[in-house]
Amino acid sequence: MLMGLGYLAFLQPDQSGHTNNKSLLRNLGGYNGHRWMKDSPFLKKFWSTHRLPNLPPKLRLGLLRQVSSSGNSSNHQENEVKLPFIAERNSPEELVWIKRQAAVVDAFKHAWNGYKQFALGFDELQPVSRRGINGLGGIGATAIDALDTAMIMGLDDVVEEAGGWIEKELANRFSHQGQVNLFETTIRVLGGLLSAYHLSGGDTSVPGIDGSKNGVALSPGPKPEVYLKLAKDLGDRLMAAFEASPSAIPFSDVVLSARSAHPAAGERGASSTSEVTTLQLEFWYLSKVTGDPKYGKAAMRVFEHIKGLPKLEGLVPIYMNPHSGTFQGNNIRLGSRGDSYYEYLLKVWIQQGGVGDGQDVQYLRDMYDEAMAGVKHLLVAKSVPNGLTFIGELPSGRNEDFSPKMDHLVCFLAGNLALGATRGFPEKDAKESGFLSEKDVQDLALAKELARTCYEMYNVTTTGLAPEIAYFRTEGDHTEGMDGGKPNAQYKEDIIIKPLDRHNLLRPETVESLFVLYRITGDSMYREWGWKIFQAFEAHTKISTGGYSSIDDVTVANSYKRDKMETFFLGETLKYLFLLFGEDDVLPLSYFVFNTEAHPLPITWEGANSVLS
Repeated sequence: MLMGLGYLAFLQPDQSGHTNNKSLLRNLGGYNGHRWMKDSPFLKKFWSTHRLPNLPPKLRLGLLRQVSSSGNSSNHQENEVKLPFIAERNSPEELVWIKRQAAVVDAFKHAWNGYKQFALGFDELQPVSRRGINGLGGIGATAIDALDTAMIMGLDDVVEEAGGWIEKELANRFSHQGQVNLFETTIRVLGGLLSAYHLSGGDTSVPGIDGSKNGVALSPGPKPEVYLKLAKDLGDRLMAAFEASPSAIPFSDVVLSARSAHPAAGERGASSTSEVTTLQLEFWYLSKVTGDPKYGKAAMRVFEHIKGLPKLEGLVPIYMNPHSGTFQGNNIRLGSRGDSYYEYLLKVWIQQGGVGDGQDVQYLRDMYDEAMAGVKHLLVAKSVPNGLTFIGELPSGRNEDFSPKMDHLVCFLAGNLALGATRGFPEKDAKESGFLSEKDVQDLALAKELARTCYEMYNVTTTGLAPEIAYFRTEGDHTEGMDGGKPNAQYKEDIIIKPLDRHNLLRPETVESLFVLYRITGDSMYREWGWKIFQAFEAHTKISTGGYSSIDDVTVANSYKRDKMETFFLGETLKYLFLLFGEDDVLPLSYFVFNTEAHPLPITWEGANSVLS
């Protein structure tokens, strides 16, 4: 954070409202280690009150372990907590958040214990049936998805259990298992392995991570090289999706054991736009840590190809044909099959910082800015009667065919807009440094409005949990009998929840955005919203024998349990809640970019130096 905020002291916006990185580097007078930091009055003052990031947060977990629970986090017994080493968290308010963070740790342990007891080695847990299922290729996806969350929480026993299974079994699974989805395997498994490699001390390119030179892990469990070897093996097998395709657009399905790939069975063999454009963070970082450029080059060719394709004000259809390399159909939305295209335009630009192995990736920021302008012009609307801001869809790709439908998945956009506006730095510092352009200010305001809407999707229901899909009432819509079931909800009339859309899958997108907005704004309102959501998960999805289950209907108090705990509940939802309730120098957004499965990957130093360009 020190280095990143130091850059703000030198920023001078150009005529377009963006900061010119070349002039920034000239102002630094030639970056040479940390020498220039000591000469900056801004940093001298900043140094006295801030610390470099501490990862993993071992010291902080000393506090959490002093908080005992009754076993049910919603009825958490909050005992006296001594604060031997973090004076700034010694206020009554911060004591509350330390205890609430401990409740999230308890929830994670409850989820993990259910998986370990009934489903270790399977992809997912069925907590009601108390058995495992394989829906992601049979490669133990939950163990991998949950691993870096356990590292961040400092749960050494879980790291040993998950890491031990990975070290012993995963290579064999890669060699013998069949078909997997390129996208799901990349974001959950490849991303999880790479994050574990970094957080266990395998890559010390980010200051503040105390990894030893001989690669001894910072946590119990396998050495970092184990995770990297597995990531490389998996990356080599997934490369078949690029190599088998006649275009720059990869096939969607890979047979790991055969190192072969083929198009999807449905949608005339099309690949989802979001899926083919949500590989680049992971493949590019794999190239960085292995020294082999083939992974990053293959993944980045997708963006380079899409750059030249026709779009609607920067917006794109949700399918791509890997045979022709063109978009297929006209459906435009920021929900399923479209969402993370827009997320990765920004995040890959941040990760590579406009440098990226000698490539100029400024075009990604330009594509992102164009797309967000298109979102604001074509997809942003207000509900009636109370004016909630929401993101609609264009099912036919035409403005006159606007649909007021918004997937819960779209709630990622609030955090993404905030991240794009400040590049991960606190709003206050960005404003004081003259860093925010008028467009950035507008994007941040829209981010806050969307976060409110996403929270209200929870707040209008009987359970306090959001539906998978919501519709927003617009002028002339007289739909009745499809509210969230909460009689006194302020936005009861604005949000319509249709019978087939009432399920909740334990999704993370809203708490993800609350985490980002809290880090950027410092507004404790986002923490309070997150706590209410966590309490709702505890009250309505927790299974006493271990694990949490998705539910069928958020509008009724005792909903049928769907008997599935998605891997992302441990990999994303609980991780973001833990970070939301914790300190802002753990995994700071100016040092790390989270992949779409919440696996933190470092911004390379050359990227960090130029990310603000």
